[in-house]
Amino acid sequence: MSNVSTTEERRSRLLELIRNRGFVSLPDLRDLLAVSESTIRRDLDVLEELGEARRTHGGVFFTGASAGVKVFADRRDEQWDMKRRIAGKASELIQDHDTVLLDGGSTTYELAKQLVGRPLQVVTNSLPVAHLFASSERVDLVLLGGYVHTRTGVSLGPYANQMLSSINVQKAVLSIAGADRRGYYNSNLLLVETERAMMQCADQTIVVADSSKFGHSSLARLCRLSEVQTVVADDGLDECWQDELRKAGVQLLMAPVASEPKGSDGDTLYKADSPSKADSPGK
Repeated sequence: MSNVSTTEERRSRLLELIRNRGFVSLPDLRDLLAVSESTIRRDLDVLEELGEARRTHGGVFFTGASAGVKVFADRRDEQWDMKRRIAGKASELIQDHDTVLLDGGSTTYELAKQLVGRPLQVVTNSLPVAHLFASSERVDLVLLGGYVHTRTGVSLGPYANQMLSSINVQKAVLSIAGADRRGYYNSNLLLVETERAMMQCADQTIVVADSSKFGHSSLARLCRLSEVQTVVADDGLDECWQDELRKAGVQLLMAPVASEPKGSDGDTLYKADSPSKADSPGK
């Protein structure tokens, strides 16, 4: 048996253990696989890069798709690395022990993967997001009920909205299908109704969206630009849109996606200031 084959079989067994147990400590993985912890760590580097696992204090959580929850398995596109970077920047806004609400968008899902293992209260209408946190003893998880949209795995409609009316969260993180000068949009009418209910129960609303979403509308308008406190995007966002969001009083965080980072800390932070006479966003 070649070394490559041995490595592949070990990593396959490692992933199977993590998937079946949800969380496994590093010493347990070392004993079960009869290899050193340094070997385990190298294998976990690979699994983390693939999005299948996430290390935390003393162990590793499974963050891949289960046999029954594969909503995003066939939806990977050229924007996925950008979504992951935006999610990483958004995770800096979430403090330990926060109560955070996550919707079912792909960028929000990437954010959820980065929050696994942290002490949080999580509210979500997304089956894939709930699956990520279901085996974590450090998370208090609340899953909203209602009609489940098959393609996205999110619950929508009056039952979900009724649950939202009785809770309060510190931060709601929402995804969008588009944004123009009139506001933010999504492509599903029921989803927009539920996201409005999410905004109503949140102290702070955070939108996560890559730069390609700006300058485009969709079927249903969620709210005005000014009704969202923070937007997290990538640094490919046009300057005219940066100005437009600032004029609306929005805090803008941008994740670096270029090969050369901008600034000493690799990102740009814009905070709301007084409105300027910026040009309107282009088409």
